[in-house]
Amino acid sequence: MYLAAEAAKAATSNFNTFDIFMLLFTIVIAIGLVRLVGQRKKNIFAIGWGAACLLVFLVIDYIMIFKVWLA
Repeated sequence: MYLAAEAAKAATSNFNTFDIFMLLFTIVIAIGLVRLVGQRKKNIFAIGWGAACLLVFLVIDYIMIFKVWLA
């Protein structure tokens, strides 16, 4: 019984379909931040907010990939 439970645990994947959306949102935020920084008339509040959001999403993606997928 113990071997069957261990095999079932090894067979299950830590990958979730929501993870794809997290990675896509991170890419969209990064593209938006690059476009904001590249504008002639700079919106400092939007650049700061975009940088904060990108930082949060990058930390979440790091945890998701290295602590959950590869665990």
